[in-house]
Amino acid sequence: MKKITFLQICTIVFGSILISTFPVHAQLTEKNYRIYSTSLQKEVGVEDIVDAMEENDVLFFGEEHNDSVTHFLENKIFETLFSRYGKQVTLSLEMFDRDVQTVMNEYLDGYIREKNFKKDARVWSNYADYRPMIEFAKTNNVDVICANAPSRYTNLAGRKGQEALRELSMEAKNHFAPLPYDTASDGYYEKLMGLSSHDPSPSKDTAAKKAPLPAMAMGGFNLIVAQSLWDATMAYSIYEYLQVHRRQKVLQVNGRFHSDEGFAVVTQLHNYRPQTRSLVISSGSDEAFPNIQWEQYKHLGDYIIITDPQVPKTYKE
Repeated sequence: MKKITFLQICTIVFGSILISTFPVHAQLTEKNYRIYSTSLQKEVGVEDIVDAMEENDVLFFGEEHNDSVTHFLENKIFETLFSRYGKQVTLSLEMFDRDVQTVMNEYLDGYIREKNFKKDARVWSNYADYRPMIEFAKTNNVDVICANAPSRYTNLAGRKGQEALRELSMEAKNHFAPLPYDTASDGYYEKLMGLSSHDPSPSKDTAAKKAPLPAMAMGGFNLIVAQSLWDATMAYSIYEYLQVHRRQKVLQVNGRFHSDEGFAVVTQLHNYRPQTRSLVISSGSDEAFPNIQWEQYKHLGDYIIITDPQVPKTYKE
């Protein structure tokens, strides 16, 4: 899997995506991916992941946003989960912000047209990659959680810190995780710091420690505080939903940086809801495909999916 580029850093910070759509004409099949179970130490199939969800509450699917094969698999896993667990399945997405939940619900319930939904829900430029899951949810009356914090608030947090968020209205605060939220620590903190030219600092800004973090390299923007708001909000959105719908099985789809190694959203969710049983998928491509050295990826999740790099991406970064 590739290292994160500077452009990907900008995507993390500002939530922007540069799109140049490429149609994938070939029919995707099992030949275009390999799935490895780190617990079983062998290659497995989609059904094995779905079977494992019998004993779990949340399945984190960490994707590379432009990976055609990953999007094919997300939809396949979602449909297979539904075929096994029916209405007990819920979809949760990084790609939609909490302040458009009403728009999502209105579309799923058939009240508004797709063109109005796409405009008012501020869909990503590569919405075509996620549309099959939304349409499947609409057809089968499956709940969809708009999990993320709007970028205007993560941007504010990155520029002025959590104190600036406290000054917002109660209506605004409903759109992100409760304050104060925990910020990245330990391995995830170091991983985020690796995105800048700064060395990791021993002083970590958490809810318990008020010492400020060093600003990141982009005009004083603090990536740790901003990224952590995204992570905490997605986790809180799932927590909040499971408080009401306790028996549901949630498929959470996000960029793999948000869930690899059980960091970020995964850690934040366990902070909110320690009893949560979860599985983590980490997905990406490898030029060595299909001759994969699984050992180098085993630390990333419960299931590692390596996709065929020869399949065209849905857009260029």
